[in-house]
Amino acid sequence: MKRFALILSSLFLIFSMSGFSSEDITLEDIWSKGTFRQNTVTGIRSMNDGAHYTKLSMRRNAVIKVDYETGQNETELFNLTDFPEIFEQDWIMEYSFNADETHLLISTDYEPIYRHSFKANYYIYDIDSKKVTPLNEDSKVQLAEFSPDSKNVAYVFENNIYVYRLRDGDLMQVTKDGKKNHIINGAPDWVYEEEFGFSKAYQWSEDSRYIAFLKTDESGVKEFNMPIYGALYPDEYRYKYPKAGEKNSQVSVHIFDLGDLKTQTIELETKDETYIPRLQWTKRPGVLSVITLNRLQNNLTLHKVNAETGVSSILLNLKTEKYHELHDDLTFLPNGELFVMSHENDGFRHLYSYDMEGVLKGQITSGEWEVTDFYGYDEKNKRFYYQSAERSPMQRDVYYVTTDGSERERINPELGTTKVHFSKTYDYYIQEHTTANKPVKVTLHKSDGELVRVLEDNEGLKKKMGEYGWVQKEFITLTGDDGTELNAWIIKPPKFKKRKKYPVLMYTYGGPGSQTVTDDWDHNMAWWQMLAQQGYIVVSVDNRGTGARGRDFRQVTYGELGKYETLDQIAAARQLAKLKYVDEDRIGMFGWSYGGYMTSLCMSLGADVFTAGIAVAPVTNWRYYDTIYTERYNGLPQENEAGYDQNSPINHANKMDGNLLLVHGSADDNVHYQNTMDYVSKLVAANKQFEMMVYPNKDHGIYGGNTRLHLYTKMTDFLMENL
Repeated sequence: MKRFALILSSLFLIFSMSGFSSEDITLEDIWSKGTFRQNTVTGIRSMNDGAHYTKLSMRRNAVIKVDYETGQNETELFNLTDFPEIFEQDWIMEYSFNADETHLLISTDYEPIYRHSFKANYYIYDIDSKKVTPLNEDSKVQLAEFSPDSKNVAYVFENNIYVYRLRDGDLMQVTKDGKKNHIINGAPDWVYEEEFGFSKAYQWSEDSRYIAFLKTDESGVKEFNMPIYGALYPDEYRYKYPKAGEKNSQVSVHIFDLGDLKTQTIELETKDETYIPRLQWTKRPGVLSVITLNRLQNNLTLHKVNAETGVSSILLNLKTEKYHELHDDLTFLPNGELFVMSHENDGFRHLYSYDMEGVLKGQITSGEWEVTDFYGYDEKNKRFYYQSAERSPMQRDVYYVTTDGSERERINPELGTTKVHFSKTYDYYIQEHTTANKPVKVTLHKSDGELVRVLEDNEGLKKKMGEYGWVQKEFITLTGDDGTELNAWIIKPPKFKKRKKYPVLMYTYGGPGSQTVTDDWDHNMAWWQMLAQQGYIVVSVDNRGTGARGRDFRQVTYGELGKYETLDQIAAARQLAKLKYVDEDRIGMFGWSYGGYMTSLCMSLGADVFTAGIAVAPVTNWRYYDTIYTERYNGLPQENEAGYDQNSPINHANKMDGNLLLVHGSADDNVHYQNTMDYVSKLVAANKQFEMMVYPNKDHGIYGGNTRLHLYTKMTDFLMENL
């Protein structure tokens, strides 16, 4: 009887996934009800003993201790609801332990600044006494962190660094020159945060004697201002934003000695205008490492600094013809004698080991494939763990390789995208696995790969997918304008018929190193499925310049951002138009940010192919975007005028043809609303009709409240009417 029921259940799932379902996906299902929301495990931290980990509760209001092996004996270490007189908000933003795991640092009342940075109220919680102490009772602060010896907590407040002494509650101000839009200590400016991907610009030394930090003088950087609507007279938000070719902040390295309470400025051996995107203490006492990049970002230097004397020397210098991408994989091994980092000097990103004099000791990985993440070094078993795209640029697998190279093994058997979180002793790991058609499955394993238990399987979501008749995302190959094979995926309508003509929506991003075509769960999958139910074919193509296919494939776009990407997307659309089941007169494109830029450009340069386009938060003039990103991929505008101007949509507005919807948030601090405004002026001058939607006070993500439902309703209606 059970077997018969299982057969019926399987048949129901097969028919449902084939489109034989009465359930229709709605935008309310996606953006209001959370019908297709993916569950996961959040806030995972391995504990010192390697036998336990902590996580946040489902409501994010508690920190829970869990046994790796059994999953039993779960202990609630902290719960906000136990202290209603202290905590107004019942939601934990972040938490961290001190070194001996006797105290927690809890942040609540999250207030975003930019993409990574935020202010919050921080509290120190003594686990044994169950006592809560506010870190700063008067105001929200940034970047609070325990010292390694657990005696102090450092944080940033109003652009200055402070140290709170846990023993007596005294507060020491480390810097005093911090001032908004002028000097920042211990945190990066906007462009460093956005394009170098970090928000904390200070670090404790392992012996807790020193704090190394960046001081950013942004007084010479021009300000950008945005009106913030809501009051009778709108407020004005002003911040420093260096546009391509303009002046950057001046950044310097400093080390504060908690012993003598003195700060010294570190002189680095550099020649050109320099970025300082990373600070990191080595495993040698009092030795700091500093990474610098020249402005064109084709010369990367790793320095080592003696914190006591302030003397610096060059540890490693890597030069390349076009540009370096920065990765967070610099790792100093526990013995203090070696470090590991990745680069692509052989044409693909791989891991290398060096001694502390910068002498190459060995290439850890090699081959015509990319290392995509580095998980660290298991000292006990002499293994390096990493993630790579070895099986395919669309796949992500986790491997280990021994230090002598005698063993190398993939630890996950499944195709798809696998990520792992190791325990501190590398005895266990928590694995997240997804595919293009399956939401995340979170499992716990021993180091040899043995499954201990399933933490989250999303079976409820899979059932919903069956009930609503989701169809499979399929991988295909298309060809670029020069004959290059391009990875792509396609979603066809339920009850698909080869003899019927269908409209096509192409989704694009396309920027340097990005990928939309991976065997991974897609956050927009529910919307693609809804469009498929409405009779649309949805396609995405990774053009030249995208990631996981080596340096040359990615860097072909250097100096001509948009040119080859657009040619490839247009070529792919032309191939799709030739398919018997595609309506060649109904091919559209949708993209956000770089994808919005691509859509705007394709609606002009591919006007004979694309009928409709939705460009959300598009760059329309590369001269309007920031220094670090734009110059990395396009050089300086003073030296590459043609590369900037020939591939900017504002200079092709007169060629735009078709149905265009422009969308932008008026408070977009990343891709400024200025881009859309100037593009609109050009379209109007050329007498080109278009539609437009502006979201007041919304940033680059355009979210919050009912915004996403409204936005996707607008975009869906536009497609139904114009494609």
